[in-house]
Amino acid sequence: MANHKLTTAIQTLGHTQALKDGTVQPRGFEFEFEEVSPIIRAFRRMVRGLEFDVSEMALTTYICAKSHGKRFTALPIFVVRAFHHGAIVVNAKSGITDPRQLEGGKVGVNRGYTVTTGVWARGIMQDEYGVDLSRITWVLSGDEHVEEFRPGANVVSMPQGRTLEAMLEAGELDAAIGIASDHPDLRPLIPDAAERGFRLLAEQGHYPINHTIVVKDELLQAHPGLAQAVYDAFDQAKQLYLARLAKGEIEAPTKADQTYRRVMQTLGGDPLPYGLEPNRSMVDTVIRYAREQGIIDRAYTADELFAPVQVSTRSA
Repeated sequence: MANHKLTTAIQTLGHTQALKDGTVQPRGFEFEFEEVSPIIRAFRRMVRGLEFDVSEMALTTYICAKSHGKRFTALPIFVVRAFHHGAIVVNAKSGITDPRQLEGGKVGVNRGYTVTTGVWARGIMQDEYGVDLSRITWVLSGDEHVEEFRPGANVVSMPQGRTLEAMLEAGELDAAIGIASDHPDLRPLIPDAAERGFRLLAEQGHYPINHTIVVKDELLQAHPGLAQAVYDAFDQAKQLYLARLAKGEIEAPTKADQTYRRVMQTLGGDPLPYGLEPNRSMVDTVIRYAREQGIIDRAYTADELFAPVQVSTRSA
């Protein structure tokens, strides 16, 4: 019998390469990839039109979508992780050196309010620096993937024809989250941001999750073994990558490869743990942030949001 084909949208990353090139296949199924670039376009297409059977998705986009009844469920596969202390950018000429100085001001957010980098960055501002997020006006450069979401009164759209970078350069914003600029006056608000992220990883296990993998509910219901087959395939592909990473066999390593190698050295093991248990603390944290920031109306449990799977005990 032919394998069931799954229309799939994911990035090509070191730990997904073996899926994309066909080295690893899910048991009883076959990934049929559609290349979507940038991958955030796939998030929107999945949320608004259920266009894929399997899709990568930003974690807070997923949580927001789930709260609005979207018919897909995440597997505990966390394909993108990052540190976000460096995501908050200010104009050096503004004199702003402490996140608490942003209270009463305007902070730009790249794309939508529910973007995961913004959620983590706001959480850092609140938890680590005591910022009252309700006292900031959040200025968005785009709209939300989840059309039904309505932000609070302190969330507004930027003027048409402007960019967050230009507004920050002109002093019309006090800071911006998630922008890329080579302007000489723009710099991260938090000094030594990368080192702070790694220090919190070592001391507290703080290791933010950005993206997960979602599967259509109708397929999960029709094929009881699907969740496990997809999970196992992603895990197997990751193990092949980690073996090469540990041996230093990655040619032209990306910034992500370098980060994961350092995480591997810091943790002494898998820098991309899958499964709910090793990630429960971070999942609980992002759920809390989503609730506190007005993205969801009630706090979910991690178990409500992820399909159950058997997790391998293999380590890197």
